Amino acid sequence: MTENVNPPSGPRSASRGGAPPGAASPGEAAPGPELPPLRQAQIRQTEDRIIAAATELFLAEGYVATTLEAIARRAQVGARTVYVRFGTKAALFKRVVDVAIVGDTLPIDVLSRDWAQAAVTAPTAAERIAAGAAIGRQIMERTGALFAVAQQAAAVEPLIAGFWQQGREQSRHAQAVFWSRMAEDGLLDPGVDLAWVIDTASILGSAETYLVITRMLGWDLDEYENWLVTTSVRLSAPA
Repeated sequence: MTENVNPPSGPRSASRGGAPPGAASPGEAAPGPELPPLRQAQIRQTEDRIIAAATELFLAEGYVATTLEAIARRAQVGARTVYVRFGTKAALFKRVVDVAIVGDTLPIDVLSRDWAQAAVTAPTAAERIAAGAAIGRQIMERTGALFAVAQQAAAVEPLIAGFWQQGREQSRHAQAVFWSRMAEDGLLDPGVDLAWVIDTASILGSAETYLVITRMLGWDLDEYENWLVTTSVRLSAPA
């Protein structure tokens, strides 16, 4: 249960932070007439190549050193294509992170994914906690290195700093959904302070916490997932 529970709000994607799907984002023109299926497929393939190239370069070179021109060359598209589709480097980086979080470019939020449904529908608290930890592991496996790049970029790029804060807020929203559903379904002891659990779990599942864990303790993903399970069980136990 970590960063970003909604799909990307970048160009050609649904909302990730509460903006209505289809609303124009910075660097994106307002939605026009429906494109023919073949043209839509061609655009998606081009964007997939750009996102793949951008991911490689951001990870290899860092945010500051990576340029849209270099990404265009790696993706074998014209520089203007990158500018038209994404507008700014910050917007493209956000899209790269969004795609890594959910694992593809489909406009489906995390909690609506088949692999995430057990976290809010499993019949027991133990199963839900295990599923939630598995979500956290999966996201960090795909996105942990990009979160490290984002953390560095936020110090020099105000737009990235803003996106980073959005991620914190969305992570907390994910925890609120998870633990509130646990309480509503009678799987959380009535004596547990729900608001405190949500706040604390938001810190435990944050990208910053994952980065500290990997840098300070050197844990692998198995250790991280097991820690999420153990800590969540103890967190939800009555005092």
